[in-house]
Formats: sequence, C-alpha cells, structure tokens
Amino acid sequence: MRDPRRDSGRDTHRDPDRAWDPRDPTVPTPPPKRPARHDGRRTGRRPRSRPRRILRRLLGLAALGALLLLGGLVAGYLLVDIPAANATAVAQSNLFLYRDGTQLARDGEVDRENVSLERIPTAVQHAVLAAEDRDFHTSQAVDPRAMVRATWNTLTGKGRQSGSTITQQYVKNYYLGQEQTLTRKAKEFFIALKLGREKTKDEILEGYLNTSYFGRNAYGVQAAARAYYGKDAKDLDAAEGAYLASLLNSPNAYDVATHPENRDRALARWRYVLDGMVKEGWLSPAARAAAVFPAPQPMHASAGLSGQRGYLVQAVEQYLTEQGIVDEKTLAAGGFRITTTLERAKQDAFVKAVEEHVTSKLDPHRNPADRWVRVGGAAVEPGSGKVVALYGGIDYTRQFVNNATRRDYQVGSTFKPFVLAAALQHGSQTQEGERITPNTYYDGNNRRPVQGWSGAPYDPANEDDTSYGDLTVRSATDYSVNAVYAQMAVDVGPARVRDTAVALGLPRRTPDLTASPSIALGPATASVLDLAQAYATLANHGGHGAYTLVEKLVRDGEEFALPGTDGRQAIGREAADTTTSVLRSVVEGGTGTAALAAGRPAVGKTGTAEDDKAAWFAGYTPELATVVAMMGQDPDTGRQLSLYGALGLPRINGGGAPAQIWAQFTRDALAGVPAKDFDLRLMEGAEEPPLEPPAPDFPEAVEGYEGPGANRRPHRPRPSTPKATAREEAARDQASRDQGGVRDQAGPEAGPPEVRGPEPAQELVRLPEAGPEAGPVTVPTTADEALRPDRPAQAPPPAGTPVSGPTSP
Repeated sequence: MRDPRRDSGRDTHRDPDRAWDPRDPTVPTPPPKRPARHDGRRTGRRPRSRPRRILRRLLGLAALGALLLLGGLVAGYLLVDIPAANATAVAQSNLFLYRDGTQLARDGEVDRENVSLERIPTAVQHAVLAAEDRDFHTSQAVDPRAMVRATWNTLTGKGRQSGSTITQQYVKNYYLGQEQTLTRKAKEFFIALKLGREKTKDEILEGYLNTSYFGRNAYGVQAAARAYYGKDAKDLDAAEGAYLASLLNSPNAYDVATHPENRDRALARWRYVLDGMVKEGWLSPAARAAAVFPAPQPMHASAGLSGQRGYLVQAVEQYLTEQGIVDEKTLAAGGFRITTTLERAKQDAFVKAVEEHVTSKLDPHRNPADRWVRVGGAAVEPGSGKVVALYGGIDYTRQFVNNATRRDYQVGSTFKPFVLAAALQHGSQTQEGERITPNTYYDGNNRRPVQGWSGAPYDPANEDDTSYGDLTVRSATDYSVNAVYAQMAVDVGPARVRDTAVALGLPRRTPDLTASPSIALGPATASVLDLAQAYATLANHGGHGAYTLVEKLVRDGEEFALPGTDGRQAIGREAADTTTSVLRSVVEGGTGTAALAAGRPAVGKTGTAEDDKAAWFAGYTPELATVVAMMGQDPDTGRQLSLYGALGLPRINGGGAPAQIWAQFTRDALAGVPAKDFDLRLMEGAEEPPLEPPAPDFPEAVEGYEGPGANRRPHRPRPSTPKATAREEAARDQASRDQGGVRDQAGPEAGPPEVRGPEPAQELVRLPEAGPEAGPVTVPTTADEALRPDRPAQAPPPAGTPVSGPTSP
C-alpha cells in the first residue's frame, strides 16, 4: 500500500494527533490557527482599523457641532432684537487737556444732514458700492465667506481687513459701535440678518449713506459733500463721488488736503473705485478715461480750534488712531477726556520764538516769497519720550496742514548723524580698511565718485561745488560735506544706515527712505516730530522710547490702556554719545553756531531740502530734543516752492532762522532749569585731538579767525601723502573761483572760507555793517592779497570788544 504521507493532496482522514512528526522540544510550539468561518471571515474578535475609528468620531463630532451651531443661530436670531440708534447719532465732543489738567481745546461738533436716496446721484451710489460691496443688490445681508476670508487674511498677516457687507456696516454704524469684540460681531451678524429680511435694499443703502463717517466730522454723504466740495450731494459728479467713496476706507488718511503725503495712496484708491464702476458696467470706459481727480477744498476749522489748538488736536487724534488706541469713528463719536503730554508754557514759548524770528519779518506785499513760508516744530523729552510742545503753523483756521506731522519735505543733512551713528555702531571701515571714527580722514573733493558701490555711478556735489581735499569725519560733519557722507554710507552699508535710522525713531514707512548712497544726503521725507523722536534717542544715550502725546484717556469713567515705551537700546551708548560729541562741534564751530544763543550746552545739525524748499535745524540739550523746519509751499496750489528770497534774504538755510528759533525756544522752555553738560561715554579713538598749529594754507591759520573750526582742531589735508597735496592744490584753485560756501544737494550748508598764501600784515578797519551779524573785517595790505577774490577773514577785535559769532549760513 502507498504511504498516505506521500500523497500530494492533504489527508483529511488522518488522526490530527499524528498529522506531523514529533518536533524538537527546544522549539516553541506555534499558536493554533483559528478555524475559518463559512463566510470566509475568521472567528474571534479583531480590532477595527484605527483610521476608520478616528474618521467615525470626527464625523460624529462634526454632526454634533453642526447641530449646536444651527441651534445657536436659531437662538441668536430669536434672542437678538434690532436696538435703537447708537450714541453716534447724538455724538458728543472730546475734551483735550494740557499736561497740568487745564483745558487745551474742545472739538467733535458733528456735521450731519440726512437726505433721501433720490437726492443722491446714481453715480455716487454706484461709486460707494464699487468701493465697499459690489454685490450688494444680489447678495445676502451677511457674507460668511467674506468674513472667513477677512479673518484668515488678518490672522496670516495680510492686514486687518473687513468682511462686512454694506448691511453689516450700516448695523455697526447706526445700531452698535466700532469696538472689535466677538460680542459686537455676533450682534452685528444677527441684526444684519433680521434687517435684511425687514428692510429693502434701497432703505439699507440710504441708511448707510446717511450714517457713514467721511472725516472732517462729517457724517453722511450730504455733510461730506459740503465739507469736501462745498456743494450738496445732489450736485456731485462721478469723480467726486468716487473720492468720497474712497474716504470710507480711511477718512483721515485719504484726505489729501490735510495729509498731502498720502496723495499717491488716495489716488490709487480713487482709481480703484472708478475701475470697479467700469467693471460692473456702471461707468463707461470713455467717462472713466476723461475723469480728473477732484482735489477737495481745504478744511474750514471752527473758531474754537484757531491758533495752535487745531494743530494740537489733530496731532493727538492722529496719534490715537495710528497707535491703534481708538479707531477714527469711535473717536469721532466723542465723549473722550484726553490729557495730553503738552505743556502750555512751552507751547507759548514756541509761538513766541517763531513770531520773533519769522512771522514778524514776513511782508508778502513787498516780498512775494514770504507768501509761501511755513514753520513746523516739535520738542520731546529724551528720557520719557513725551512730546511737550508742537508748532503746526501760523493758524489752524488759515493754514490747515499741520507742519509738525506732515511727511512730504526732505530732511536734508539732518539725516547725516544717522549715517555716523550707524558707522560707529557697526564698527564699519573705510574702503582702505581703516575703522571709522570722528578722526578718520575722507576725501572731500566735489563730485568724487563713490567707491565700492555696485549700483549706478554716483558722484554727489558739495554745496557750491566746493572741494575740501582730505578732512576728518568731524570736520565733514561741521561743513556737511556730501562727498564724505555718501562714501561713508557705502562703507557702512546703505541698508544698515536705513535700519539704524528706523531704530532711532524714524518710521520704517518714511517716504524715500531707500538703501542707496543718496540716503546720506537726506532725501527721506520724515516729519518734524519723527526727526525729533530720533534725535531724542541720541540725546538719551541711544535708549529709545516711542514718543507719546497722551498721558490719560477716559470715556464714561473707563480709562483706556495706553501703549508703554519699549525702553530698548536702539544703538550702543558709546556710539550715541560719540555721535553727540561730533554734533557738539557743529554748534560750537560749524554751521549751527546760532544755536549757542540757547545759553547752555547744546548739539545739533543743519540741513536743507533740494532747491531750498525746506531748511532744518535739529538739536538737543541733555533735557530737551527739538526740531524746527521752515518750508516753502504755495498757499493756493499746495506746490512746494523754493525759499529763495524769503525774509528778504538770498537764501534760507538751517543755520539761519531755524537755528535761531531753536535757540530762543530752548532757552525759554528751559528757563529756571539748571544747565548741565552732556555726560558722554566716547568710543575708543573718538576723543577730539588737542589743538595744534594749523596749516598755513587754510583759513584757521589766519590770526584772529573766528569762523567755523576756530575753537577746535582744524581740518586739513594730510601732508604725508602725495594724493593729499594734489587735493590741496585742487582745493586752492577751486577756492580762487568760488565766492560762497558749501552747496548741499539735499541741503545747503555754509562752508569755511578759503584763504591762500602766507599770512599778510593786517590792519583792522571798521567798515559799514551790512546787518546785525556784521563784524570787523580785514582790509588787505599787500597787492597779492588785494587781487584775491576770496572772502576776507576776520581780524581779532580790539581788547575788551565783545566777540560776535560768524554769520549763520
């Protein structure tokens, strides 16, 4: 018989106990197999797939969440009623107080006049829809997708955006408030749903147009039409309607009459509205192409805001909204008690200083250039960052634009200290590898091409195309030598210069604050207040605290939280103090000697915008940082104009009236405060070298010289290098042709007079004085000297005669 174990098939009749040979006892016995079920599945329990369990749970939770959400929506719809009109309909005024609690001003007079939808041109209605809600007539009262999209954009850093329909905005404007809370948003949602069922689209649109805030205290399109164009809403055209619709997004920011620096943004928004009207078929392409931007009329302020009061109120309101403390519409609703950091005595001192040095000297009837003179000023406490005084203009009811906060004039050479501070902070080196200190020499020749810059060739001109040869950084700062500072900006790195200026206090969004060699010449258009904050950081040994204009904000007994100063160290103390030491020599012997009239230790820097459209002086004492600017602007067109001929002078620069205003204001504002010197901690190698005999070829060599540099080590070429000797000869040749000082493209700064040849015998002769700054002059006594066209140097006055400083540039 065959052995069944040899069969190829399985023997199903064998005794299962004998179905296999005995195993090795050292080998573990495998577990028995589970018998199979008839349906092909194994018997016994087997864990279900983990992903399937998770999916089922998620679906269950989602279903539960949907039920809860639906229940919440139903409950909310039933429980939330349409309330009465909010307090905006009966808006109050805001009370502004000085730092000591005395009243500064009261504003907030609301301008409102309701009109029916029939009196609002269709083009204006369409402009508002194009700006705010293009699907208004076809969409629901609430757009959940837009709300989710706006929330996502806000959370992902794309800016704070609104997902509200016009219906929701109307609910917020008329029934609720502007606060950003979940409770308010929930109420807005349910009220909008009910309103969408109970009112027609035309009724909602009419209510929205009559309650929206357009700026200038104007609520509703009728009040806005009167405030911006001096006409009724029914007379507005499409272009004007598009501009008013643009204001809904940011009323004050897009008001080009009050913020001319935002004109480009306002134009972009206006074009966006018109293009939206074309896209929706509400405006023909031909009408769009023919549209011209309708510039609004200047704001007519109430008599209660005359003088400086209106400028101060405007600056405080701008601070509150820009810092996110209160939004525009809530602030406009009123009821706030605002205690500012401003001090009445210092405000009066600023007005007095401007009156004596500028306003009283203006004569527009005889001198047309006097018509465009504007003055702005700001003073900040270095330690606290508190703004104690602002000067916005001659009168808020006559010149509405605030010259203290506007950002549309170049700061000129007042920017140069930031270049030096950046060089010192980063331990930067010259192209030759020498560390930059105040005593580092640079080539100061006119039109010297900048080295080490990979961009387009750049060779800035000095003031009046004057060449200086080799001179120290300290001397280049005194005379504001563009060639030196443009090269230094490249040596430091223009991006580092920009970042240092921002760290010190200039807003990063400052127009024309670009990382290029020209940044050193000050094309950036920071405001007077911005610049004062940055200089206050230098005065505070590099410690930066964001400026503040408000000490306390209260409404209905509730005190609002105010942002604290960050208290960070913007740059190292040694870098800041070394910059201060260099700026001190500007006042003691450079272009800012007029500031010495403050009668206490002071530092500063002069600067002038391109084409003399603005002249600046920025400086500080240990107790107070102040910036003063004169600006040229056509009162009719708003166009920036040159200050040539203003005040009866051929040229206005920072060392003239701005420095004189600064000195008088600082003296009066700190009257009674003991004068103290700067406590400086200088960087190694930054000490000013001791006085040594000057080179005979430079003006400091002339006996009795009292001009720039008379009280310190003079600048001169290094005679040890042939290159310096060649530059010296070039400077001499240039001096024989020039009559003026330095001409700064970003700002004219007066330079040192050039004197050639051996020192002649001198005779002191008193000539008729040309003005209050005129002093004794030297009459040449040699034929060689008589033929020289240079400006004569001053001779020493007789013993006992008071010594007057040089004429301010």
